[in-house]
Amino acid sequence: MIRLNLMLLLAVIASAFYLVHTQYESRRLYTALDRSQAQSRKLESEHEQLQVQKRAQATPARVQQLATRQLQMRPVTPGITQYVTVFEPQPADATTTPGR
Repeated sequence: MIRLNLMLLLAVIASAFYLVHTQYESRRLYTALDRSQAQSRKLESEHEQLQVQKRAQATPARVQQLATRQLQMRPVTPGITQYVTVFEPQPADATTTPGR
């Protein structure tokens, strides 16, 4: 009878240690999950801010301003347009056909 009681006592103590360990792991994993979710929300917020900044930087007025100031570009006018013509090379003997 004493052996049975000792075995049951050891089983209860072992299960109590296992329960405490399981609760500790559960809390640790929950805090890690909470931190990950907070970081995810922070990254989503930064991504949205960067998207807004990207849209602000790509407005046509800003592009036009950068083109004129930094690249010294100017609007196209017919007075400054240069047209390039490409001449197709002519066959050496246009009157004869090959093979005759």
